[in-house]
Amino acid sequence: MNADVIVVGGGVVGLSSAWSAAQGGASVVVVDPAPGRGASWVAAGMLAPVTEATFGEEALVHLLVAGAERWSSFAAALADATGTDIGYRPCGTVAVAVDADDRAVLDQMLAFQRSLGLQAERLAASDCRRLVPALSPGIRGGVQVPGDHQVDNRRLLPALLAACRSVGVTFVDQSAAAVVIGADGGAVGIDLADGTRLGSGVVLVCPGADLVHLGGVPGGVLPPVHPVKGHVVRLRGPADRPLLDRTVRGLVRGRPCYLVPRHDGTVVVGATSEERGFDRTVQAGAVHSLLDDARTLVPGVDELELVEVLAGLRPASPDNAPFVGWTSVPGLAVAVGHYRNGILLAPLTADAVAALLAGRNVPPAMVGFGPDRVRVGGAVADRAGVGR
Repeated sequence: MNADVIVVGGGVVGLSSAWSAAQGGASVVVVDPAPGRGASWVAAGMLAPVTEATFGEEALVHLLVAGAERWSSFAAALADATGTDIGYRPCGTVAVAVDADDRAVLDQMLAFQRSLGLQAERLAASDCRRLVPALSPGIRGGVQVPGDHQVDNRRLLPALLAACRSVGVTFVDQSAAAVVIGADGGAVGIDLADGTRLGSGVVLVCPGADLVHLGGVPGGVLPPVHPVKGHVVRLRGPADRPLLDRTVRGLVRGRPCYLVPRHDGTVVVGATSEERGFDRTVQAGAVHSLLDDARTLVPGVDELELVEVLAGLRPASPDNAPFVGWTSVPGLAVAVGHYRNGILLAPLTADAVAALLAGRNVPPAMVGFGPDRVRVGGAVADRAGVGR
């Protein structure tokens, strides 16, 4: 089998990129043993450029804002292509604090967000409970963030699979073992785990945290990505009497917690952040902590049905920002390291991939996030830019 583009990895970034590439006229093969069922399936689907803003990550924040701006048109295009409601909801987020120390942290973050021109409003405790009546009476106040939205990832991923198939994308449900490097030093395909070889003009590598398992590439070419484990709990209540109508993020004595409601009454609670390598097992203590923090914020979760507990692996980079662009190996591109923002940045990443394949410049917001980015004196620099 030969294709113009082989996409290694069928998560939200890989599927969005494959769809975009195929719409541009390329023949595309996606290689993944279980497309749509990795970290993207475990995720909560928050599109949160404001509440994900962190000190020292100003460049990343601007990228996240650009990613959020792309989502409305992307959701509409996907709905037109598939006839599927993917649960895109511009519902806003309320971030709340449990005690005075948590409130001080939220106030510091609010000042930082405003310094970047982001929209956020300080709320008294009574205002928080007016917007979200289910909140605990003990809440000490919070912040309203109208620009943080959500999408139902459990609807999004099947829709992307359908959109890919509608434009001729082929799926190979196996693991990629190695990139094949030709005599001229460029990528010319991949070897599958069963030994089958697939040829291509371009190999796009986006397998998330599993990037470290991909062979065949000279040392130092692929960017550094490592797994960060996250437990997520799914609860369910009656769809006609939802517990929440918007996302709630909270600090509970310094620990972050979020509750993301869905139209069907489901509430997604997350997420832990653990450096445990490739361990995907579910720990009772982590689940207990999540549920305890969630009920501290919203006591009504006690009445919801526990329907699922999962642990996924976020693909983290040294500076929490993605690597998107051509590598030093001709014909080999990457779109990895999106960490907590893979779903948020998937449409913009797909735009960048389409531009790379067409020989155009990537979107302005993506400049500086290429795979040749290195740390110099504690700061992040870009040696060669994203495009080639």
